Amino acid sequence: MFLWLEGRRQPMHVGGLQLYTPPPGAGPDFVQNVVEAWREYPYARAPFDERAEWKVGHWFWEQDHDFELDYHLRHSALPRPGRVRELLALVSRLHGTLVDRTRPLWELHLIEGLADGRVALYAKMHHAMMDGVAAMRLLQTVLSQDPDERRPPLWAQDRPSRPRRDVHPETHGIVDRVLAAGAEIVPGIRSGLRELVRAAEPESAEAQPFHAPPTMFNVRISGSRRFAAQSYALARFKNAAKAAGGATVNDVTLAVCAGALRRYLMMHDALPERPLVAMVPVSVRAADETGGNQLTILLANLATHVDDPLARLHTIVESTSTAKERLSKMSRLERVAHAAAMSAPMAPSMLTGYAKRRPIYNVVISNVPGPTERLYLDGMRLDETYPVSIPVDYLALNITITSYAGQMGFGYIACRRSVPALQRMLDHTDESLAELEDALAISRSA
Repeated sequence: MFLWLEGRRQPMHVGGLQLYTPPPGAGPDFVQNVVEAWREYPYARAPFDERAEWKVGHWFWEQDHDFELDYHLRHSALPRPGRVRELLALVSRLHGTLVDRTRPLWELHLIEGLADGRVALYAKMHHAMMDGVAAMRLLQTVLSQDPDERRPPLWAQDRPSRPRRDVHPETHGIVDRVLAAGAEIVPGIRSGLRELVRAAEPESAEAQPFHAPPTMFNVRISGSRRFAAQSYALARFKNAAKAAGGATVNDVTLAVCAGALRRYLMMHDALPERPLVAMVPVSVRAADETGGNQLTILLANLATHVDDPLARLHTIVESTSTAKERLSKMSRLERVAHAAAMSAPMAPSMLTGYAKRRPIYNVVISNVPGPTERLYLDGMRLDETYPVSIPVDYLALNITITSYAGQMGFGYIACRRSVPALQRMLDHTDESLAELEDALAISRSA
């Protein structure tokens, strides 16, 4: 699906930006020495040695026997004065370029030249390789709690290989697998299709596909990107959830995003009378599973038409609770089938332009849990981590949040043309969180 959706205006890779502090006493050649140490691993393990190959009407993963590390590992430096602004501008440009399909679908950029002496690492991997949760788990395999520990770089880590698919599989094997899975898939498809045709209940907080209002985010996009990022103390979100009663940290995160979106749209005189609807990816991955894509989705009513931040939060809690209760009654495979069926009309809607008039939803907001303890990479302390996700046609803005060591890293990625002045979303996020804390009578310093 991700390979089929991809085009020049619509690259389908996910990414991550991390900021590191070098160890005490690191000299001017420190970053160069790290790169040279990594180049001592010129081979790659699966899935980093696999490229996508089209055969007999299907995509397969095939080992790249001409793997070239220098293509995938890039060493860059920022122009002066080396502010975060220059870093985000570089990441915006890098994220807007396609990965080369004739090679394994990933790149790793080690970036120096920040004025404060820190080092940035920007990684991008095609979504066909893995989802955000899988990428976060994979990242943790190269990080350590011990600043003196050195591990092989990401591409050279030993890990279980992806099962190779037979180009000419036995027919009875396919039939057996389909019959075995059908008992779970069919109910999920039925429930997903039911969401598409179910009549909306007046005054209900539930969110349904194709009930979202058209907005400035629901347009065809260009190939250029703008990335903005900022961190907040996780304790602020936990305190807000506790004070609200019945809300989760994810609910509070959605409410903060909703308040920021409301302010941004009002700034552009483009706030619709009906509430925006967010698509929220939900991982169905088991704790010991890595790689691939294992996601379902829920839709959340963001209540952006409501001025009161507490009322907005309560509507979001009601909306997500109803959606989660529905998903809780399904098996893992049934949840995936439910999401696939509910999203099935999205592709023809985008191809025909119908998505501009009747969006399936307005924005994607994802929350990816990360490590809770402070970690190091080759002696460098990981300070901040930000996800860089995917805008697509008629979904020009994506908001993804990652938690790490008591911080919440917000990553806003958007089409540069369709979503102007994206950096203002950071101001609006500040204001939205403070507004919610004031409404809940929480100290801003919490």
